[in-house]
Amino acid sequence: MRGEEYLTKTAQYALVYSRGNSIVNERVVMKILPNGLDLSRYGFSISRRVGKAVVRNRVKRLLREIVRLTPLRPGWDIIFIARSKAAGADYTDLEKSVRGLLSRGQLLAQGYEEICFGTN
Repeated sequence: MRGEEYLTKTAQYALVYSRGNSIVNERVVMKILPNGLDLSRYGFSISRRVGKAVVRNRVKRLLREIVRLTPLRPGWDIIFIARSKAAGADYTDLEKSVRGLLSRGQLLAQGYEEICFGTN
C-alpha cells in the first residue's frame, strides 16, 4: 500500500472514531466513514490488551496484509481495532473476520464478494 492510503494524523483517527459507524465481530472492530476521495484510507489500532509488543506487531502485520490483498470500494476511511482474541488467531481466522466485516459494511469491490462468498 502507498503512503496516502494510510490514516496518519490524530485528527483523521478522531474524526472516524467520533462520526464513523462500527461493525463488530469477536476478533476485530471496524469503524468506517465516507471520505469523499478517490481512494480508501486505512488505520490500525492494536492496544496493549491484545498482548506484548511482539504479538501486537504480528497482528498489525497480518491485518495490513489482509487489507492489502482485498480489493475495496474507494472513498472510505477505515480503522481496524484488534480485540484480545485477535492475538491467538492465525491468518485465515483474521482474514475471515476482516472480510466478513468488510462484506457487512458493503465495502468489498464489485464482483469480489460473489467470488469470495459464493453469493449472487
